[in-house]
Amino acid sequence: MRLKLAEIFERIVGPEAAVEFVAYDGSSAGPSGAEIQVDVRTPVAVAYLAQAPGELGLARAYVAGHLDVRGDMYEALSRMSNITLEDMPVKERLATVISLGTKPWAKRIPPPPQEVRRSALARLGSQHAKQRDAEAIHHHYDVSNRFYEWVLGPSMAYTCAVYPEADSTLEEAQFAKFDLVARKLDLKPGMRLLDVGCGWGGMVMHAAREYGVKALGVTLSRQQAEWAQKAVAEAGLSDLCEVRHLDYRDVVEGGFDAVSSIGLTEHIGKAELPGYFRFLYGKLKPGGRLLNHCITRPTGIEPTIRKGGFINRYVFPDGELESVGYLIRQMEDIGFEIRHEENLREHYAKTLKAWCDNLDAHWDEAVAEVGRGTARVWRLYMAGSRLGFDRNKIQLHQVLSVKVPGSGEAGVPLRPSLSWP
Repeated sequence: MRLKLAEIFERIVGPEAAVEFVAYDGSSAGPSGAEIQVDVRTPVAVAYLAQAPGELGLARAYVAGHLDVRGDMYEALSRMSNITLEDMPVKERLATVISLGTKPWAKRIPPPPQEVRRSALARLGSQHAKQRDAEAIHHHYDVSNRFYEWVLGPSMAYTCAVYPEADSTLEEAQFAKFDLVARKLDLKPGMRLLDVGCGWGGMVMHAAREYGVKALGVTLSRQQAEWAQKAVAEAGLSDLCEVRHLDYRDVVEGGFDAVSSIGLTEHIGKAELPGYFRFLYGKLKPGGRLLNHCITRPTGIEPTIRKGGFINRYVFPDGELESVGYLIRQMEDIGFEIRHEENLREHYAKTLKAWCDNLDAHWDEAVAEVGRGTARVWRLYMAGSRLGFDRNKIQLHQVLSVKVPGSGEAGVPLRPSLSWP
């Protein structure tokens, strides 16, 4: 028996998802009036699904507007988290494919323009070559500073916040995050801080304003650098901090008392990690501290980010996640002594919820600013990331380390201050 379109989509997602499906052919499936409704609007949605079964095909259809999700995106993804044809029994999968008919395969449908073409990246060099890294960062971070202001809020901090209380605001939590980093690094007036991958300058401005530190931040995003440079000047902090549009590998200064890397390691790549930590080690004075804050895999045995998956194609081209154990081993092998480590994954889930709420509150402005397709990428990616942190599919770790001098004096208290963690 040939399945109707809505029934095909229900099979792929799973009937237990409690999602209502309606399709342009008039068919429907799932519980009527469900909180989550998926609307298959055009035949192109079917073609995307046929040509890229599972998560990627559905994401392409949604980003391009051929499929709509009505209701809370996080709840929708939570209910549909097992999307894949590969998990179906062979007989059922074959019946589903046959039901799609031949038309969806007849003509190749190009992906939405928001999708990064890997061939275009390859023309810029091998993975994590400087020019290719610059393009990958440009794709994600040079969307629109105004768009980021709506999503991130006044702090313009695009990294995991630290919630001192469950009901703390996003701004309070971002301040707490920067202050936690500063206290772990034991920042004091007159010290010199290097912040690699500095974003819109939140950490360098916090260090200068709250601790009297002379801070240098570097970012590969031109839009970030321009925004941060203006913010530094308006805050009257130009005598203490500076933000440059620069690859961290091109920083020539050395002898820093501390280095913060907040959300950069995910872009480095597994093969480049030894060089990354070696470079940061070389920038520190003996006794200097490094605080590395990044997203990780829960273990070293599950698959890495799929090169052909939604996140790699639409959000973080060339992004790679490793386990915290792997990162620590690389740091130790370079010469760092690990002094403290903590997992903040629940904090990132709360941070992402706040960003999702901000995007929803500014949806019409966001669409007008960056286009509906890009706004949909963000809605999908942030809700999916929140789900990943909630379900322990990804984590967020801070690792504090010291470049121990020859004397062996690490300069770290016998016990960390009760004010951190």
